[in-house]
Amino acid sequence: MPTLFNRKHDGLYYAELIKNKEASPEELITESFKQIEKHNPTLNAVTSTRKTKALYEANTRHFDSLPFGGVPVLLKGLGQNLKDEPATSGSRILKSVKAKHTAHFVKTLELAGFIPIGHTNVPEFGFTNITNPELYGPAKNPWNNQYSPGGSSGGAAAAVASNMVPLAGASDGGGSIRIPASFTGLIGLKPTRGRTPIGPGSGRNWQGAAISFALTKSIRDTAALLDVLQVVQPQAAFQTPLFNLGYQNVFANPLNRPLKIAFNLKSPSLHSISTDAIQAVKQAASWFESNGHHVEEAKPNIDTIKLMKSYYAMNAGETAALFENLEQSYNRPFTIDDMELLTWTLLQAGKKLPAAAYSNALANWDHAAEEYHAFHQEYDLLLEPATADTAPDLNREYWSNNLKDKMRHTQDYTSNEAQNIIWDMFSKSWDITPFSQHANLTGQPAISLPTYLTEQGLPLGIQLTAPKGQEDLLLQIGYQMEQDNLFI
Repeated sequence: MPTLFNRKHDGLYYAELIKNKEASPEELITESFKQIEKHNPTLNAVTSTRKTKALYEANTRHFDSLPFGGVPVLLKGLGQNLKDEPATSGSRILKSVKAKHTAHFVKTLELAGFIPIGHTNVPEFGFTNITNPELYGPAKNPWNNQYSPGGSSGGAAAAVASNMVPLAGASDGGGSIRIPASFTGLIGLKPTRGRTPIGPGSGRNWQGAAISFALTKSIRDTAALLDVLQVVQPQAAFQTPLFNLGYQNVFANPLNRPLKIAFNLKSPSLHSISTDAIQAVKQAASWFESNGHHVEEAKPNIDTIKLMKSYYAMNAGETAALFENLEQSYNRPFTIDDMELLTWTLLQAGKKLPAAAYSNALANWDHAAEEYHAFHQEYDLLLEPATADTAPDLNREYWSNNLKDKMRHTQDYTSNEAQNIIWDMFSKSWDITPFSQHANLTGQPAISLPTYLTEQGLPLGIQLTAPKGQEDLLLQIGYQMEQDNLFI
């Protein structure tokens, strides 16, 4: 049987092996665990496994006609709960918690034929663009284990990039699929808001900023997965119409018109971006032009600093709501010793955030969505670096001692001062990954494509953003690039 340790082999490849009786689900799961045992001691990508249960399911479930029948998958350790399995969200507070219900997203994966074999490493509550929770320790990048695979889906990225599984569940609330995809040479699609299942018991997920999908190796896997996951969920707060043609069917017909592509090399954080990020975009722009598309430099008219401040206000408010519910559940207040310093800072700032400020933050998202809609009346796609640089070193420092002291005492500051502490807390990390958040706040689909490799041997992706509901355009372009061997 071909080994899973092969970058060229995606989920559909293994599903086909099973259909043709060239491999069994048990063999794939066994091989996947061999790769976990080989690589996880170094990469720290996987935090829990269920080998016995997975093998039982492989022997007892029926996979006939299922698109991913019998294929092993790892789930993200945040929000992708499987009943009776760990549901820690990377937090010491929840280190002993087991899921009481299976998430709708995970149920849909199972209906497509996947066999969940465990969960992957995440930062505490998914708050950061690197994966280094105190509960589990840092995940490491398979391309060079001195670097981070990103976050918050960093464990998933490390698992797929090292071929533990052909694809893995991920989620994206500010770039948490696209950032690790850029850092590890994978495909990372963030679908349109409301496209994929959420819940049970959760209808908004960071007020619609966060959405679950996966990290993949191929465009065809990405399309097939989107076909099985797309849903109109009546109980959810957000819906988007189904793409009835089917995403796997868009590859049969080439684009019937030249596109107008805007490219942007100016960081939303107003910080400079790396030479490699610039080269990655220019390389992609040249490819577009060589294929008959019009390319010019342009970007939406957005106050990017104001928009990010509104994003951080949401982070703080949602953290305060999360901990209010946790404290009721645990019947005790939590202290700084219960959580990581970043979480404590968000919590204290969130407690001080006025309701009017929270509402105005969301209104700013709506204004940005309107601006992007106007922008897309002229431009089909926006091309940017997926990240401003390659993966950061694991030992990179983001906070000064003075800032750490302010973070520990956030509760002693005014609401505006607390929001400024959050700004400073995220400032250096945002400089590395400033391009991904806009699509979360506007609800648009965006994809990171693995088109660039630095001289130092580290990947860096490009990001394409499309109008709402037009994942098919992103997939068509990605497929053309893949067929033209642009992917690393």
